Amino acid sequence: FPNDYKILGTDVSTEPLAHAAKMGVPVAKGEFPTQTFGEKFDAVTFWAVMEHLSEPKRFLQKAASILKPGGYCFILTPNMNSLAVKLIGAKYRYIFPEHLNYFTPRTMKGFVELEFTLVGIKSTHFNPLVIWKDFRGGERDIPRAERTRLLKKTTGYKKSRWMLPIKAVYQATEFILGKFLLADNMAVVGRKN
Repeated sequence: FPNDYKILGTDVSTEPLAHAAKMGVPVAKGEFPTQTFGEKFDAVTFWAVMEHLSEPKRFLQKAASILKPGGYCFILTPNMNSLAVKLIGAKYRYIFPEHLNYFTPRTMKGFVELEFTLVGIKSTHFNPLVIWKDFRGGERDIPRAERTRLLKKTTGYKKSRWMLPIKAVYQATEFILGKFLLADNMAVVGRKN
């Protein structure tokens, strides 16, 4: 990697495409289900996409149609069965108008199996600082810069040697939540037959 793969990014939004192009990624602007790619792919990824779509099934069908046999579809989406959702409900930052779809491991399994053989579901990521901030009733529309700042702050905490004892507890908690599919995100892999 990066020369081991031929890659292509696509989106309807200009800003992500401009960023991808600046990073050297070839891009195609337009709505994914209506694009003609002219080739088959080994993998298609939807990182934080499915929850934003009015017709996610069309995107899943399109992914299946452009994958080679044995190709993989990767989906990352918020986990609506997470501990955070169970603890703070509608205060959780991933419950907001831009998200049109919400998935649990069970509903995601059924969704992916419409077009693919499910290879696996993993639950990942847990951020107690974010949960605490949401619980306290923080601002609902959190600007991207604020999200980035909070992510950098918590990543900095994780890297600090002074936080080693807390880091061990954090990692154990994240591991256990992931084991029971209760962490904040779901990473799903489907394979085309």
